[in-house]
Amino acid sequence: MFIVKNSISSHFLRRGDMVDLVLALLSGVLLALILLLSNFMPATRKFSNNIPYGSMGCWPFLGETLSFLKPHQSNSIGSFLESHCSRYGKVFKSHLFGSPAIISCDHEMNMFILQNEEKLFQCSYPKPIHGILGNLSLLVVVGDVHKRLRNVALSFTNTCKSNPEYLHDIEKLTVSCMQSWKNKKEVVFCDEAKKFTFNLMVKQILSMEPDDPLCSKILQDFQTFMKGLVSIPLYIPGTPYGRAVKARARICSTVKGIMRERGKGNVGLEKRDFLDVLLSNTSISSEGKVSIVLDLLLGGYETTSILMSTAVYFLGHSQHALDKLKAEHQVIRERKKGGESLNWEDYKQMQFTHYVINEALRCGNVVKFVHRKALKDVNFKGYHIPCGWRVLPVFSAVHLDPSLHENASQFDPWRWAVQEPVKNVAPFGGGPRLCPGAELAKIETSFFLHHLVLSYRWTIKEADHPLAYPYVEFKKGLPIEIELQDSS
Repeated sequence: MFIVKNSISSHFLRRGDMVDLVLALLSGVLLALILLLSNFMPATRKFSNNIPYGSMGCWPFLGETLSFLKPHQSNSIGSFLESHCSRYGKVFKSHLFGSPAIISCDHEMNMFILQNEEKLFQCSYPKPIHGILGNLSLLVVVGDVHKRLRNVALSFTNTCKSNPEYLHDIEKLTVSCMQSWKNKKEVVFCDEAKKFTFNLMVKQILSMEPDDPLCSKILQDFQTFMKGLVSIPLYIPGTPYGRAVKARARICSTVKGIMRERGKGNVGLEKRDFLDVLLSNTSISSEGKVSIVLDLLLGGYETTSILMSTAVYFLGHSQHALDKLKAEHQVIRERKKGGESLNWEDYKQMQFTHYVINEALRCGNVVKFVHRKALKDVNFKGYHIPCGWRVLPVFSAVHLDPSLHENASQFDPWRWAVQEPVKNVAPFGGGPRLCPGAELAKIETSFFLHHLVLSYRWTIKEADHPLAYPYVEFKKGLPIEIELQDSS
């Protein structure tokens, strides 16, 4: 009897302990929620007489992030910005990516933010971006580290521009791409553009040819990597984000293997490419060198291919612009003798092509916005930005602002014949973090368009359009029907 009573007593004690434990856990969760709300709510009231009007959303931590990131056509600003700008003006407050934020759709303020990098503002991307790009990526590093790595990237782009072999490689790959389409009636253009830009970059950086098995391996990993870059950041095996982190690790391992082989100094391994130049730089760590290679591959692969795709998309819906573009390139081709290659002088003569590319950047918005944070309290144009707040300059809102661009939603390359649009467009950012590969993207797109418009006619097969996710992509990959033109 004593044993039974003792067992029952012990049983109830254990049940009591469990109840206490559950109550303690609930209290802890409630306390954490109160603390989170206390941090969240003052942000809506503190400096309320100075900071822009806006809404902080109804969700702790998330705020209005989901609404802000809702996919929309990249040649529009989306419902979130439309509603907030109409209600609060071009500069407003919100709560995004876990912190209070100022969103700027004002070109003057955007330029002020970009030009004051490391003085009043600093690059500040969410932690999941660091996890997938790496802590030494040009996109996330700040201060002297960024300056040093960016100078290396600039040396690559400057070397390419002045190297006739680079222009020859662009044309060689373009012609190869055009020839591979000869027996096709349809291609998924985004896939073709990505293969083209990737093959070009690995050729310049690693001296790899498209038929190299290692090149195919890196491309496959890069495709996995890109899918995860725009996914929900859940580092769980099997998720797009988790697969992307592993894909990046594989790419790093492959690049390190190539670097080790080059570093052995074996005869015949020296390629005199950018990797050899990079390996000779003793001021950058091995991890930094790998990160630069990945950044250059990523920038050359994704940004340029999307620019090419948006140009083809808008030209496919503007026969007048396409006819004008074709006429320009026919004149250039007629000046060449016996299949002579394009050169730098030809590129400089592609005036209307430059207009088309600039307009595709304005309408397509390859980069919608960037992340910054205020390093101190900042006052500009009557607005107060508190120290520590996230700041997001939104480029797409400026590019599509009807007060800055007449018929802003229309694809109109001729607007670039007048100089005014240049002042109100920043497709590659600005200030000390201006994209180092901007000119290369334009050169590659120009050469590709030259051969495309002279070789093929095309129509957009399905109702597909560029979407901001926030990075631009075509949901169906931009399938186009193609028809080989008479070479005469």
